[in-house]
Amino acid sequence: MAESDNRPDLLSRLADGWRRHPVLWTLFPAALALTLFFLVQGALHAMYWSDPAHRDEQIAGWMTPGYVAHSWHVPRDVMIAAIGAGDPGKGERPTLDSIARDQGISTDELIARITAAITDHRATAGPAQP
Repeated sequence: MAESDNRPDLLSRLADGWRRHPVLWTLFPAALALTLFFLVQGALHAMYWSDPAHRDEQIAGWMTPGYVAHSWHVPRDVMIAAIGAGDPGKGERPTLDSIARDQGISTDELIARITAAITDHRATAGPAQP
């Protein structure tokens, strides 16, 4: 008899593994799915921000301060100081339009303040490193 005849087939081995270690067989696919999710998310993030079209993108009202800071490579503190508002709460992502409206100024005026802050930061800190 050949050696392969003594081995149980794949399905019976998997069923036996499930009976012996049900927790392991449940957690491993979940861990694998989470790993793949974060791997894909990280790859998409890297591809998006490595595109030169997203660096120093023209500032618009739909953007959030975090988006502008990321695009222009400036620290978050610089953006918070430029918008003249407190640090938004965790999970909040107000747009420049909504911040300007809350402050009673035009979006163009807020964008001018942000642009000036970015220019000042780059003059003191040097050019942005992508």
